[in-house]
Amino acid sequence: MVIVHHQELHRSDPYVPIMDRKQGYDIELTSSTSKVEHELWPLDGIDSKNSKFPCCLVWTPLPVVSWLAPFIGHVGICREDGAVLDFSVSNFVNVDGFAFGAAARYVQLDREKCCFPPNMSGHTCKQGYQHSDYGTAITWDDALRSSARNFEHKSYNLFTCNSHSFVANCLNRLCYDGSMDWNMITVVALVIIKGHWVNNMSIIRSFLPSAVVLCLGLVSVGWPFLVGLFSFSILLMGWFLLGTYCFKTLLER
Repeated sequence: MVIVHHQELHRSDPYVPIMDRKQGYDIELTSSTSKVEHELWPLDGIDSKNSKFPCCLVWTPLPVVSWLAPFIGHVGICREDGAVLDFSVSNFVNVDGFAFGAAARYVQLDREKCCFPPNMSGHTCKQGYQHSDYGTAITWDDALRSSARNFEHKSYNLFTCNSHSFVANCLNRLCYDGSMDWNMITVVALVIIKGHWVNNMSIIRSFLPSAVVLCLGLVSVGWPFLVGLFSFSILLMGWFLLGTYCFKTLLER
């Protein structure tokens, strides 16, 4: 008498009911997608000497602009291997070469706060439909690649579409911290509030030019220079605040 094991019958018998096959497939699919969703690749440590900042936002001062307004700078976002991606010229996203010098300030983000949905029912955020419509990703690097491809078709403009726009796009694609409202202002706030200086020289490099300009202006022009510099900073902040929260289609994010 020949005994046919149930497992062998399930594998070879073409007449196994379709529903049984589908249930097995669903279990396997759920298992594989849950691995994608929950297993995160371990990160290396931050290596500022080699400009490697895994899953970080990095900031550096801009020439001339940061001398007049120190809160204005250039920002990038780093892959899991620490390479920096930043948007500094039209139709191009720079990879592993920060456009305006070494990073002066950084903030490391937590991938556990990102939403990597394998499908529509796999969202861990509360904004599934909005997130899917915006564009999702299954890994951190996948989100950065998608945003980079998007910004390869955009024109750079310091006032409407800049490095902060690119970073905000990445964070929205990640639905970082459960939010789809990342923009230029919130990116700046995140770096200022939670950022760390790379070293003491970074602090000097960020504020010394501004202090020199301020002193020279006071010596050569006097108090009117200080009033003009303050007015310039207020106008800049007003532009970005109005463009972000009042005229929402004006600034890219």
